Amino acid sequence: MSDLFSSLKQKVTGKNIKVVFPEGLDERILSAVGRLASEQVVVPIVIGNKAEVEAKAKELNVSLENVEIYDPNNYPEIDQLVSAFIERRNGKASEEDARRILLDENYFGTMLVYTGKAQGLVSGAAHSTADTVRPALQIIKTKQGVKKTSGVFIMVRGDEKYVFADCAINIAPDSQDLAEIAVESARTAKMFDIDPKVAMLSFSTKGSAKSSETERVVEAVRIAKQLDPNLKLDGEFQFDAAFVPSVAKKKAPDSEIQGDANVFIFPSLEAGNIGYKIAQRLGNFEAVGPILQGLNQPVNDLSRGCNAEDVYKLALITASQSL
Repeated sequence: MSDLFSSLKQKVTGKNIKVVFPEGLDERILSAVGRLASEQVVVPIVIGNKAEVEAKAKELNVSLENVEIYDPNNYPEIDQLVSAFIERRNGKASEEDARRILLDENYFGTMLVYTGKAQGLVSGAAHSTADTVRPALQIIKTKQGVKKTSGVFIMVRGDEKYVFADCAINIAPDSQDLAEIAVESARTAKMFDIDPKVAMLSFSTKGSAKSSETERVVEAVRIAKQLDPNLKLDGEFQFDAAFVPSVAKKKAPDSEIQGDANVFIFPSLEAGNIGYKIAQRLGNFEAVGPILQGLNQPVNDLSRGCNAEDVYKLALITASQSL
């Protein structure tokens, strides 16, 4: 395991952090859950029919010792969850609606987090991103001052660690969105022991080109500096001006970012998604994520192509976010 995850594991082990896994019959989930429980990294809560989950675990030779199994169809405190859901949805759900909706494992699991019965949730091995994120946005909601959640990748290669955002959620962020993404990404960076130096990216460096696209990033820089005046952040930058000291010296000699940026905020989802995949495939970086940020409590989304190791690592991240 890389130093990054060894450090996260050390932070969360033995702290009795409960993480919900709604996809209780998925073998990748169960394999990771067995490992997490045996290593006492987190206390896993698996959602599903108890007999079916136990039978599947037995088939996979996975121990469920120290694993909690909750069945939405047979949960003793369901009335409490229903009441809390109705209150949270503020008139948008009747009791009948709530009881039906909470049979959905993602909604049920998210309510466990919201009501403090767990500290985070990991889903997406068998569900779409929308299935995972929608309950979180409706129930957990974004932090005060943050309009939208966003998705970051931690890009790891040897000792190198960088944060790329937003690569997962917001298709066309406006200046306010970009500023919020920048501030939240800096907070995420600190969780991974990265001292954030944030570059707001564009196809222009410090006015070398002017268009509505570049002005949107310039305005985002202004807003971000208001949101967090102590944050080391600047832009707009082309990637080379943000990353290569000799280029920064020529193109942005007066900037506090001098080719030493480690948090990169892309101007659109297409740029972010393409950028992280180029780094992953051509640069041989490990792309860890997407890690959802900006929520009041941690909920994270797996790729449906994930393996058990991915589940294990995302659980470590989710537990770390809850501290």
